[in-house]
Amino acid sequence: MSYLLPHLHSGWAVDQAILAEEERVVIIRFGHDWDDTCMQRREREREKEREMSYLLPHLHSGWAVDQAILAEEERLVVIRFGHDWDETCMQMDEVLSSVAETIKNFAVIYLVDISEVPDFNTMYELYDPSTVMFFFRNKHIMIDLGTGNNNKINWALKDKQEFIDIVETVYRGARKGRGLVIAPKDYSTKYRY
Repeated sequence: MSYLLPHLHSGWAVDQAILAEEERVVIIRFGHDWDDTCMQRREREREKEREMSYLLPHLHSGWAVDQAILAEEERLVVIRFGHDWDETCMQMDEVLSSVAETIKNFAVIYLVDISEVPDFNTMYELYDPSTVMFFFRNKHIMIDLGTGNNNKINWALKDKQEFIDIVETVYRGARKGRGLVIAPKDYSTKYRY
């Protein structure tokens, strides 16, 4: 995935990158992008990406997103907005694909690449690498996670059971007609540790 990282094309650029960082450690990998080891690593990363994001259905247009939300009358619609190639999205996609079968009776999961479908970027403020939103009967269901942003989950959850608990809570609240649901766990301290 070297194409995701900044490339330094001269000695001057390397010096500037090192000098610009006063408080953080700078890690530089010197090598050839065409080198066998680098290519094998890149191929393994691409294979993992394909495994995660292609297990779940993609929506390729704004119309398809609208139809997916409108079509579901009884189940919660979970949409992950982001980029398939992004590391945070891949982590979230791994969790989503692993829980999809477990929650299929009350929730359906879709993926939307925000470069391919930019229609909702401004409306839902989709500026984060990975964003998960919930919809029920054509209504956006907000969730209070303790972070101050009740519209979405904008980080990758790593615990499958944690995500299942969130989806169950949102589904139960949405079935009762609630537009805002309180999460089963407070995430206000997630960046402190």
